[in-house]
Amino acid sequence: MDLDAYTAAHRQEWDRLDALGAKRSFSGAEADELIEHYQAGATQLSQIASVAGSSVQGARLSVSLSRARMRFTAASSNVLSQLPRFFVVQLPAALYQLRWLTLIVALVTVAVAALWSFWVLNDPQVLANFGTDAQLQKIANDEFINYYSENPAASFAGQVWTNNAWIAAQCIAFGVTGIWVPYIILQNAQGLGTTSAVLFSQGEADTFFLYIAPHGLLELTSVFVAAAAGLRIFWAWVAPGGLPRAVSLARQARSMFTVVIGLVLSLFVSGIIEGFVTPQPWPWPVKIGIGALALAAFLAYMLILGRRAVRAGETGDLSAFEAGAERIYAA
Repeated sequence: MDLDAYTAAHRQEWDRLDALGAKRSFSGAEADELIEHYQAGATQLSQIASVAGSSVQGARLSVSLSRARMRFTAASSNVLSQLPRFFVVQLPAALYQLRWLTLIVALVTVAVAALWSFWVLNDPQVLANFGTDAQLQKIANDEFINYYSENPAASFAGQVWTNNAWIAAQCIAFGVTGIWVPYIILQNAQGLGTTSAVLFSQGEADTFFLYIAPHGLLELTSVFVAAAAGLRIFWAWVAPGGLPRAVSLARQARSMFTVVIGLVLSLFVSGIIEGFVTPQPWPWPVKIGIGALALAAFLAYMLILGRRAVRAGETGDLSAFEAGAERIYAA
């Protein structure tokens, strides 16, 4: 190989690789072009090294390839500088991708809870398994209400936050199994159905809804989102599309990690409401209004801001550079 002639023949390609590697943002076509030049440059560097060994031309091309690789892996980004974009673009886009699955999970939970409550309420033998009439009356009139105020507000808020965050984390971490999320959904629905049946049997239906609504609106929605995220990870493994199964699974799992951070925050807010608002002797419209405002803010963030981010080109999954890196890895 005539190294000088080889260099002259590929000079324009390497210059273009340098130019793309220096850019801060890319269109879709430019991202694809960067990947193509990176692949070609890697092959050319291998040929130079096999024939000429260490050389100035090879060293220059190696630097260009390293710079390009940092562009599509985003390794040079400052974490703090990415926070505004994360919360304004990436997180709402990731949540928006889960909107329909979240709705399905919510409808299934409500339907199962209603059916379970109806069954327990209309079968005296089943209802008797939860206690005698005196015990059920004590649960409805005392224990259910006292649960929200028997511990200091701060410690109670922390307790429910960690408990709900753990449930959400399980949904996402074990979602790939395809079994754990349905189990969590059914268990959650069964708990709601049983509690409602006990209170309904004692004529305390209003107590059930009044104490659940302030914090439950946001809390349950967050759990529904976590379940939807887990199901999406499972589906990425079942139907990977054009990607290798392992790559598709890893891609979706990284995307859902974004959702985890959002849910930690939303569950923290619902925990604060449950600890400091639900047990307060305030008018019920005020307490339920606070919960409704929290839910409205979350849904606006998820649907309005998320829709805007997706329309602007944010997928909520990976950047074009990460997708390109996966294509290189798969090749």
